[in-house]
Amino acid sequence: MQHPPVTKYRPFPRIDLPDRQWPNRSITHAPVWCSVDLRDGNQALAQPMSVEEKLEYFEMLVGIGFKEIEIGFPSASQIEFDFCRRLIEERRIPNDVSIQILCQCREDLILRSLEALRGAKDIIFHLYNSTSPKQREYVFAATRAQIIGIATHAVSFLKEKMQLLLAEGSNIKLEYSPESFTSTELEFSLEICEAVTGVWQPSEDNKIILNLPATVEYASPNIHADQIEWMSRHLTRRSLTVLSLHTHNDRGTGTAATELGLLAGADRVEGTLFGVGERTGNLDITTVALNLYTHGIHPHLDLSRLNDIREVYERCTRMEIHPRHPYAGDLAFTAFSGSHQDAIKKSWEKQTPEKPWDVLYIPIDPADIGRSYKAIIRINSQSGKGGVAYVLENEFGYQLPKSLQKELGRIINAVSDEKGTELEPQEILDLFHTTYFIAEGMVALQEFRATERSDRVSIEATLTLDHNLISVSGSGNGPIAAFVDALRQTTIPAFEILNYSEHSLGAGADAQAVSYIEIKTSTGRTFYGVGSNTNIELASIHAIVSALNRANMPLKA
Repeated sequence: MQHPPVTKYRPFPRIDLPDRQWPNRSITHAPVWCSVDLRDGNQALAQPMSVEEKLEYFEMLVGIGFKEIEIGFPSASQIEFDFCRRLIEERRIPNDVSIQILCQCREDLILRSLEALRGAKDIIFHLYNSTSPKQREYVFAATRAQIIGIATHAVSFLKEKMQLLLAEGSNIKLEYSPESFTSTELEFSLEICEAVTGVWQPSEDNKIILNLPATVEYASPNIHADQIEWMSRHLTRRSLTVLSLHTHNDRGTGTAATELGLLAGADRVEGTLFGVGERTGNLDITTVALNLYTHGIHPHLDLSRLNDIREVYERCTRMEIHPRHPYAGDLAFTAFSGSHQDAIKKSWEKQTPEKPWDVLYIPIDPADIGRSYKAIIRINSQSGKGGVAYVLENEFGYQLPKSLQKELGRIINAVSDEKGTELEPQEILDLFHTTYFIAEGMVALQEFRATERSDRVSIEATLTLDHNLISVSGSGNGPIAAFVDALRQTTIPAFEILNYSEHSLGAGADAQAVSYIEIKTSTGRTFYGVGSNTNIELASIHAIVSALNRANMPLKA
């Protein structure tokens, strides 16, 4: 990097728009969406999709609800041409879906594209040419007038040559892109768009789509919004124009630029699923659509099976979703921080179906997009009691008392810290079982019988105590009190029951009962034990035995 001052780069010039309106607006409805996942080069994939993969991907886009799908660049390669023909000849395009093709402003490419499109019902013919000063200077060595001439001649040629398709029943809309719009002088962008519109002559029934691409993202999102609002204000046929956005993500702000562009007056958004595209990618439509959804605006795209969409995407594109990708990433809803986990757990418990979604740290209900609650809380050495408790309850049904949550949380954190990795739910369950379900040790229960008379319960039990088989009996106001009374006959030091709770694990006649019992020894130390059985009385007795074994109390002679 260059040492200060940085002279190698220059700030992007601001737009003279002192009365800009977009900062005071709100997005109130979804835009028209156009998927460009299938365009030329399959969006810079290292291994382009085959025709069969393109067909599967197209079907997925239709299922999501896209009504405009750019299917490729049929004049660029045979595979693009063949794919277009198969969609048309095999009648795979629904009646309410328009297919869009991309084409440079060249006569031979226009003719080849029209050949590929014969038989299609609703067509968006997307013409483009580069307009920025550096493109004009370095690539084309052309004047402004010559660049405008390239665009207007292409539109005129298209109008002439598309008559055959119109006669055969096709409907054709024009989309025009001044490529590198955001690095083109605004007055020239307006001039060329006005010239193209003048040749096309749009109508209320057949509006022109003017697509204003951020082909390379050079500026901050607010400048992009100023550019879009400036164009929207100055277009003389604005009511006959669909103003379209096509942002890239070179600065990592493609989503913000799109959302601000919608505030600035855009009607339509082009992008891809999960932002696939050359360099740092195109706009991620899934993110913008779900951002709208979390503000109560339905995007009119069905993203309720996001995991399935991701599977097709990753398999066909051979690209992987980043674990932290919004909404779709493996860790998108995951909290490791103990305080965050505790807040999630507590707010989740307060959530009811009739209330607006208000779970802390999770802006969308994962169930709405087909995501599981399973991975929301993950456990590592930074996790707290709330996270461990959440996993045990939501994965396995255990409802731990708060004091036990704290104790187990410290144990889990220590193990995770020693391993240097996070712990999977099954590992947490196994640690819970091996730590608190101690059926054998200094004490082991062999048999247990209880009889109830009025308000007293009598028990008889057979125990193995320090490897010796003994029988004990006792009474109390319940099975737990009676068992504690019986143990006073043994050499086990005195203890008292501090806390007791229980719940069923599952439902039905065969459901297990789980009991949590905390004891306090004569030394003042406390120990939890957990027991499980289809009989709640036996579950409690097993919990006491486990707590005693965990205490590892020395036996009296």
